[in-house]
Amino acid sequence: MFMKLPYEFYNRHVVDVARELIGKRLVCGAVEGIITETEAYRGGDDAASHAARGKTERSAIMFGSPGHAYIYIIYGVYYCLNIVTEPAGQASAVLIRGLKSSNVYLNGPGKLCCHLGINKQYNGLDLVENDYMYLTSGIDIKDCLVTPRIGISKATDKLWRFVMTPADLQLC
Repeated sequence: MFMKLPYEFYNRHVVDVARELIGKRLVCGAVEGIITETEAYRGGDDAASHAARGKTERSAIMFGSPGHAYIYIIYGVYYCLNIVTEPAGQASAVLIRGLKSSNVYLNGPGKLCCHLGINKQYNGLDLVENDYMYLTSGIDIKDCLVTPRIGISKATDKLWRFVMTPADLQLC
């Protein structure tokens, strides 16, 4: 039995959490997988963040307590799973971009949410207290690739995307 990640894990700088989520296990109902790719987004000092211009109806969850799900929709079709980090009041979240689940490699946040059945109803879900969707320890990885985030046009200089190496991917 794996132990859920505690609030203390999420209550740290978003970049540290994003890097350390690589290799962790995401459980959603009867489906689970190993996180293979993440991106960090951080409030006012990150022009690519949904919270860059302050608190809005959409971004309010990012200003809340760490360890909660932030779900939004892109292209009017695909849901994206993010995890709120840092102390309440400091807007930040980690986008979960990739997952290896039962020999299926989900290389995109929309594919991941579709496979797991994640939608807007999970927005704000407490990932520590909830028994349906949560994160646990996973596999030990040696390292991860660090790159600029993809699919954005602002703050492209930040090396805040983390991807499991091909060697570690074979361990999943």
